[in-house]
Amino acid sequence: MRASNAFVLDASVALAWGFEDETNPYTEAVLDALAEGEAFVPTIWPLEVGNALLVAERRGRLSQADTVQFLSLLQELPITIEPTRPERMFGEILALAREQRLSTYDASYLDLAMRLGIPLATQDEALRQAATRCGVSVHGAPKLSEGSTK
Repeated sequence: MRASNAFVLDASVALAWGFEDETNPYTEAVLDALAEGEAFVPTIWPLEVGNALLVAERRGRLSQADTVQFLSLLQELPITIEPTRPERMFGEILALAREQRLSTYDASYLDLAMRLGIPLATQDEALRQAATRCGVSVHGAPKLSEGSTK
């Protein structure tokens, strides 16, 4: 059963938790939301996170021990990998990427939020804009009724 405060978690948010200089009030609020919520991620998420951590290791930003520790912490969070069939990846997700001018990686997060009918937590501005165009709310973004002028 999906929690009422479920959302799709983009790697851009999760990765920020592993780097002190990349955390911000938004990423911290998303992490706090996981205390009583649940996050869903597309099939590519572990590969995307793992690759970013390897790049950080190669650049000297993280040690291998840091990566292992961070991945261990991520695995303790209520994050569910939602399987995606290859037919969907080559069909609907590719079409969505074309339509919204996104990478197929980013489109997979948007597609998942659309399929599950839940908000998307992301720091990626192009993905936020595409979500808004597709009728997907951005997790933690102010609603029009909360005084936003957009």
